[in-house]
Amino acid sequence: MTPARPNFRSADFLRQHADDCMAFYRPRCVDASGGMFHFFRDNGEVYDRHTRHLVSSTRFVFTCAMSHRATGDAVDAWNLKHAFDFLQVHRDPTTRGYAWLIDWRDGQKKVLDNTNHAYGLAFVLLAHAHAFMGGLAEAKAGIAETFELLDKHFWAHDHGLYADEANAQWALSNYRGQNANMHLCEALLAAFDATGEARYLDRAETLADNICIRQAALAGGLIWEHYRADWSVDWDYNKDDKTNIFRPWGFQPGHLTEWAKLLMLLNERRPRADHLPRARHFFDVAMDRSWDQEHGGLFYGFAPDGSACDTDKYFWVQAETFAAAARLAIATQDPAYWEAYDRIWAYCWDHFVDHQHGAWWRILRADNSKISDEKSPAGKVDYHTAGACWDVLDAFGLGLPKHRIEA
Repeated sequence: MTPARPNFRSADFLRQHADDCMAFYRPRCVDASGGMFHFFRDNGEVYDRHTRHLVSSTRFVFTCAMSHRATGDAVDAWNLKHAFDFLQVHRDPTTRGYAWLIDWRDGQKKVLDNTNHAYGLAFVLLAHAHAFMGGLAEAKAGIAETFELLDKHFWAHDHGLYADEANAQWALSNYRGQNANMHLCEALLAAFDATGEARYLDRAETLADNICIRQAALAGGLIWEHYRADWSVDWDYNKDDKTNIFRPWGFQPGHLTEWAKLLMLLNERRPRADHLPRARHFFDVAMDRSWDQEHGGLFYGFAPDGSACDTDKYFWVQAETFAAAARLAIATQDPAYWEAYDRIWAYCWDHFVDHQHGAWWRILRADNSKISDEKSPAGKVDYHTAGACWDVLDAFGLGLPKHRIEA
């Protein structure tokens, strides 16, 4: 039975909901032999105890750091250290790269996929920044090291963007994508917040300009996901493959609203007249073209002609969109954005939040029926849902304290 809807704008509710999401993972997520388990069914059962994905490993650092900053709890502090230490298991000491996928059992690792992804390194950078703000002095050095690693192997000065993928020897593939650059913008903002070093904010602004202005101009003013090596639009990449969660085809409403949020964050740190109208444009188009008028919620993707190309509902799309709505509501004083915020939250409360076991379901069909009992496979760990709650608190001026230790 779904509980009565709370006041979704209440700071107490947001704090409690973020903690409720994390309570699903603690303590069942901890692998005493190292790191965290990454695969959970709806009831919290771990269904794969050995596969470790770089995205989950790094996102656990983020959620543990944010939980510790929110609660000051010693368990969260211990979990943060435990999750952070495991990042070195992913790292190759020779190439300095981070394995995308490993098998971990009996304290030993077997590399399953040693591809280097800029997307993965974005979360390595994010993890170090938040671990440092969460009180781990040893995390500070990794902020600069990861930034310089990205500069050496992925940064394309001529295009002002990062390449996407390299093999274990750092040979680049021809694929280019906006998703890695978006999460690198997020990570660079966190690196700036953690260190105060302007170079991170400079780079974040460069990424935002080149994706949201230059590349968007190639796709009718919106952000396409996939590009060739020269950053020309690849309209057909993954068009017939729904299985690639990191490189989906179509315009992604969740990425449009996520960019809207990032533009607002940039504007807070370095105000510019064009950030707000651009953020509003991305958000408004995403809601207009993707909100399901029959069943509620935002569809996953829409085609260049504006039609829905993937009608599934993903948890993260809803979470990023209500976070962006809150920031736009505060910045513009336009009540339409609070209406959108409340409408998205009400939908999520009724359909995505697991009121029995905690956390959110991952994917629903268009009619909001569940697709599987895999609540949190690799990559999820409710980084988006708890993160959106913390982000709205920050928008309210109630951001979490930094337990920063100068190293």
